[in-house]
Amino acid sequence: MTEFPFDAVIFDCDGVLVDSEPITNRILADMLGELGWAISPAETMRIFLGKAVKDEAAVIQARTGFAINAEWMAQFRQRRNKALDRELVEIPGAPATVRALHKALDGRIAVASGADLHKVEMQLAKIGILDCFAGHVFSGHDLPRSKPHPDVYLAAAATLGVDPSRCAVVEDTVTGATAALAAGATVFGYSPHHPGHSSAEALRQIGVAHVFQEMRDLPALLAEWSTPDVRN
Repeated sequence: MTEFPFDAVIFDCDGVLVDSEPITNRILADMLGELGWAISPAETMRIFLGKAVKDEAAVIQARTGFAINAEWMAQFRQRRNKALDRELVEIPGAPATVRALHKALDGRIAVASGADLHKVEMQLAKIGILDCFAGHVFSGHDLPRSKPHPDVYLAAAATLGVDPSRCAVVEDTVTGATAALAAGATVFGYSPHHPGHSSAEALRQIGVAHVFQEMRDLPALLAEWSTPDVRN
């Protein structure tokens, strides 16, 4: 992969590198049920996919009458993290893809997630790729605005020393892709036709550059990419 057409690659985490959404949304559905909102994991994915739970406090309060607080969020994270530690698996092909792109770009890769930093780093460690992102893991929780705002992608690009327009971003949700597009990046949508990801049609409708289904195909797809926006 000489003459790589991007200066950096930035990954979302949940649903792109790790298959966490079914687990997280099962725990969320359980806890919302305890508050009186009878909701299935599939429905929580429809409502909350790609969004931080804390940012949807108004939705939860409207359905349950309960204003989520720090104690409730801490309990949610504890139960979620325990389930993730027990059940989490990688997206097929993700570790090999990350290592190939880390090598191709001399380490200019990052993770930009809407989840809390502890969760993101725990998940990357569990599938054995945290070392590829040392110092380059970013959480929307640490910024004034999370996805769908571009802040987390702008922060990642700045730390990598790369103009956002020279970055390829890998996202699997409309919320995340909207954030990356707003940052000015070229966005590649991962949509493998499984629960926990936005549909290929939905991703195309908001303007992602390309939709793909197999993570192992990504290094070659990026290496061969050619558009007026990313050529010198």
